[in-house]
Amino acid sequence: MNQQMMAAYGQQAPVGRMSPHGNKICRVAMQQGYDLFAKQGSMIAYNGFITYSPYRENRGARMRGRAAGETLELMQCSGQGDLYLADYGADVVMLQLQGNGISVNGSNILAFDAQLTKSIEFVSGIANKFSGNGMTNITLTGNGWVAITTRGTPVVLDPSQQETCVDPDALVAWSTGLRIKSKRSARMGALVGRGTGEAMQVAFSGAGFVVVQPSEDSTDRFKIRG
Repeated sequence: MNQQMMAAYGQQAPVGRMSPHGNKICRVAMQQGYDLFAKQGSMIAYNGFITYSPYRENRGARMRGRAAGETLELMQCSGQGDLYLADYGADVVMLQLQGNGISVNGSNILAFDAQLTKSIEFVSGIANKFSGNGMTNITLTGNGWVAITTRGTPVVLDPSQQETCVDPDALVAWSTGLRIKSKRSARMGALVGRGTGEAMQVAFSGAGFVVVQPSEDSTDRFKIRG
């Protein structure tokens, strides 16, 4: 029985800095000198010698984060071994940045390499047209790994061949450098006399990717519906 369990659920050889264990656990191959920032409380197990300490940004960065509604409670992970991360059963997506960047909702960040540059950016193309929360995102750039979470198995879309439109409540992350604009379209409410009769989408085009989750975010992070 133990051998069957280990064969089905046991540790697998890592294939990179970050690798999946199923679709809800991120395994990180930790090395000395290559620290990791992870969401506080996300560690579920580890092998080897790994230490954890609360990470506090400088006061200016904390104030900007609070003003933008993009505060991250992170811990700094250091040491040698295998680190396993999860976030209450959410699906986990891992990607390697190679000099490029990703814009992601702060609540969807699970972990990222410490050498990446983190900043808070306005969402280009829609920030100047609408008010409310959600006009800012966390941007990670440089060379390193990132793990993000989604509510359910995500779809990763390629907007390079044709414009890709996304419900903002299902939007998780996208490549920096994509062209972004807002679009309005008639919605079913118009047919039965409810609401304004319009719905808002975010349209992407260019070389890169867009990550969309199957469950809409009920926190109204992007308050741009008509």
